[in-house]
Amino acid sequence: MNTLSTRQIAFTALREVHRGAYADTAIDRTLKKFKLSDHDRRLMTELVYGSVRRQRSLDAIIDQIADKKSQQQPRDLRCILHLGLYQLRYQQKIPVSAAVNTTVQLAKENGFFGLTGFVNGFLRQYIRLLEKTSDPLILPENLVERLGILYSFPNWVIEVWLSQLGQEETEKLCQWMNQTPTIDLRVNPLRASVKMVESVFKKAGILVDRIPHLPQGLRLVGPAGPIQNLPGFTEGWWCIQDAGAQLVGHLLDPKPGEVIIDVCAAPGGKTTHIAELMGDNGKIYACDRTPSRLRKLTENAQRLRLQSIEIFPGDSRNLTKFHHVADRVLLDAPCSGLGTMHRHADARWRQNPSSVGDLAHIQKELISYTANFVKPGGVLVYATCTLHPQENEDLVREFLHVNPQWEMEKPNFDFLDVSSPGWLKLWPHQQNMDGFFLVRLRKNKD
Repeated sequence: MNTLSTRQIAFTALREVHRGAYADTAIDRTLKKFKLSDHDRRLMTELVYGSVRRQRSLDAIIDQIADKKSQQQPRDLRCILHLGLYQLRYQQKIPVSAAVNTTVQLAKENGFFGLTGFVNGFLRQYIRLLEKTSDPLILPENLVERLGILYSFPNWVIEVWLSQLGQEETEKLCQWMNQTPTIDLRVNPLRASVKMVESVFKKAGILVDRIPHLPQGLRLVGPAGPIQNLPGFTEGWWCIQDAGAQLVGHLLDPKPGEVIIDVCAAPGGKTTHIAELMGDNGKIYACDRTPSRLRKLTENAQRLRLQSIEIFPGDSRNLTKFHHVADRVLLDAPCSGLGTMHRHADARWRQNPSSVGDLAHIQKELISYTANFVKPGGVLVYATCTLHPQENEDLVREFLHVNPQWEMEKPNFDFLDVSSPGWLKLWPHQQNMDGFFLVRLRKNKD
């Protein structure tokens, strides 16, 4: 496919996102329709995810230069302007002439023939401004708005981070969240060794690094092509799982022969990790209320050749049969995902303070109910991939206040700075992994 075709495919996916589709779904659906080389797949994916991530910054430039504000532009034309601006502003390897010419061509071929002069003039005006100043984007004085526009986040997210980190660390976090995400693997020790997977990948010309302090962790370095085509995928030697998510299984620390309940299990990354850590010896009840995601869990377990997992469809808040049966329970709660916004480019635009409040309510119900699944003396691990105190620290404090028979146990992770109360908060820009909140709670024996 030529360069223009790749950008047309990117426009097709981005248009779906602007019409309400999830970015990853739109990209997957679009890629299935077209045969692209690995290079063009990467370019198309980068243009779509990048344009979605940087949406607020790109809109601010449109508002600044064009006569009509971004929200007044025809929706598809706004997508085209985003694609052109994203290349000029954030993709230095793409020649300026290629970014401009292909964007003008996109306008011509997608119903905006009469506006090609505007598109050309708009992009060239941005280039002229770029030649005069290091950054043409004019920013407001207000700190929250300035950071929100510069790094392309909603004001409320900036406020949540500033309240915990201060300005300097918040800016570092914003910069990290706007990077193209890495891909981490978790080697299945029941089928392969880390050394074996390293060797096979090296022979295939695929570079990987070991992830410090994670015995099963490897990080892909550079392009690797479609995941399902990598060596060992079909054989179940490894699966995709971010380093932060791998810590959850180690904090739960399951033992062979135990009964484990994963109450929000799908799509199964942590469930299958639990099975591997137990040597596939014991019983894991994997619960989730979404049938399609449970099918994915079943597929993952089968590919990894794991036998100890039993699927239970349904909302864990309605399952009475598990009361006092589990040695350990994992509650990887549904959350706002503020720690994984680099992976889910549109999450920053889908969540808001109201939706966070709704999620916190569900999380409180889940931890209150599923705590009953734990035997006396047993363990419950509460985990989220968000960095919002309302879903994390505030919730745990309230749970412990209402349930004095539970206490917090400090994680035994010497390589991480565990906060004094005992919970663990992974800040992506500090640990170079997804943002997570983890806490291990133990139920008194009497």
